[in-house]
Amino acid sequence: MNSELPLPHRCAVYFVPKVYGDWWEAGSQWLGRCAASGATYALPDIAGVAPAQLQTLTADPRRYGWHATLKAPFTLASGQSLDALRNAMQALSKRWPAFDLAPLRVSDQGGFLALRPQGDLAQLNATAAACVQELHPLAQPLSDAELARRRQAQLTPEQDRLLLAWGYPWVLDHFQFHLSLSGPLGKYSPEVKAALFLAAQARFETLPECRFAQIALFIEPQAGADFELLETMDLLG
Repeated sequence: MNSELPLPHRCAVYFVPKVYGDWWEAGSQWLGRCAASGATYALPDIAGVAPAQLQTLTADPRRYGWHATLKAPFTLASGQSLDALRNAMQALSKRWPAFDLAPLRVSDQGGFLALRPQGDLAQLNATAAACVQELHPLAQPLSDAELARRRQAQLTPEQDRLLLAWGYPWVLDHFQFHLSLSGPLGKYSPEVKAALFLAAQARFETLPECRFAQIALFIEPQAGADFELLETMDLLG
């Protein structure tokens, strides 16, 4: 890693499948961008979904890159560096074993399309909790404006407590692992939603088992820029 890289606007810690493997390529091509290389792709041709609709539907997850969130985007605390974060992630990765993800299935839970695991999630949730808790000392506390923005989601009291403690409300007992395939679906017709759902099933549910074997450091170089995959750290095994 280049220590001379300028500090990014924000960092994030994500799960990603093996970069350039089947799962990585399937997700990156669905979203239209590879967060590792910066390459852009033509979006899939989905019968019943207009190209402009698909462009809009995938805009938000495309900016963040193909991933599942472990520690949501955060600003490095004063005095911290990318190298410090990298070292902390390396130390964490050396203590947690790799494992096969429970089968990933297409879901519209929460009002957006995503891949969610079905089955025993204990090891997955424990790994995600370690990322949240062990890396949090490197994160700058949320500003009042950031807190207000997060609270627009009408959080429960428990979620608000988690937001204040960990900088994100959907962590620990409220964590739900997912790889996003779309933004909000609410304004689209049942026919568009059904076409999108079936196309996602055809693309992803035929892939071999997905392995959780690494954690990834992503950066947002400047405010509003696309997130970029900077480095991956292998888990044990």
